[in-house]
Amino acid sequence: MQKIHAQNPALARQSAIFVLVISLLVALPIWSFAWSSAKAEPHDVPLGVAGAPAAVAPLKEALGQKQDAFSIHVYEDAAEAKAGIENREVYGAVIVTPSGIELMTASAASPAVTQLLSGLVSKIAADQQVTVTDVVSSGAGPRGATLGVAILPLVIVSAIAGVLVLFLASTGWEQALGVFASAILAGLITVAIVQSWLGALSGNWWANVGTVALMTASITASVVGFAAIFGRPGLGLTMALMLFIANPWSGVMSAPELLPQPAGLLGQLMPPGAGGNLLRSTAFFDGAGSGSFVLVLVIWLTLGLVGIALGTRRTGGMIFASKNTRRLETAPAHS
Repeated sequence: MQKIHAQNPALARQSAIFVLVISLLVALPIWSFAWSSAKAEPHDVPLGVAGAPAAVAPLKEALGQKQDAFSIHVYEDAAEAKAGIENREVYGAVIVTPSGIELMTASAASPAVTQLLSGLVSKIAADQQVTVTDVVSSGAGPRGATLGVAILPLVIVSAIAGVLVLFLASTGWEQALGVFASAILAGLITVAIVQSWLGALSGNWWANVGTVALMTASITASVVGFAAIFGRPGLGLTMALMLFIANPWSGVMSAPELLPQPAGLLGQLMPPGAGGNLLRSTAFFDGAGSGSFVLVLVIWLTLGLVGIALGTRRTGGMIFASKNTRRLETAPAHS
């Protein structure tokens, strides 16, 4: 009886921890995904305008009534506006001409923003004729959203790969090798399916493979590195960050500027957001505007690799190995 009573406080504590963890696992993803979706609206969406100053002024005034919805870039003419779209300076451009209004879009940058601009310009133009030109297309129909759909499960797989590396690799070198091997494999398989089979990506095949591999490596390395330093708490926090925060805040299903702030901005500072945008650049824009996204991914990858180096030096091996495994590894050899 005394033994049972002695165990009750420990059992109660474990039960409380269990309830707390389960509650957080349910609440965090639901809040993160639902909040970013329910509060979606344009915030400083880069939009170009071009035409005669007298004709453009009413258009800028009408767009300005949307408060901070758009960040207006003024171009000299249609050719300059088209170049701005192709360089990923703006999502689209409204060209005012004597014969009417032309809306240039880039569905490859964001099908959601393209739809938003089409509806908005149709309302502003009133009785004027509107011509819509998709300057950089991602493909017609559902294929236009395939890239965003592919990124979300890829983040999950990358995080799971980090857990597998932790359990299977016993040294820092083995863990780093596991990170890069899984990333290269993920890049090859993803692009083979999404580009070669489904035709939802274009651009240089190997550049797209490298992009997916870099994004995957940055996520996997982060999971392994933070777990190597901080143990199970580091693993749990990094997994939660990548899956429940970075994933819904990446903006790959819509656009960072359509998410509530600061979620849209923070999402681009994490691997899913930077990786998704980098893949759009390599696949559809010849790499335009990719510098900042590459930098974000390289920083996360570097942090992960440094964590692996420091963590394995501190622990000296598989930090998630069982006690029996550790005992066998550290036991002296008998002749």
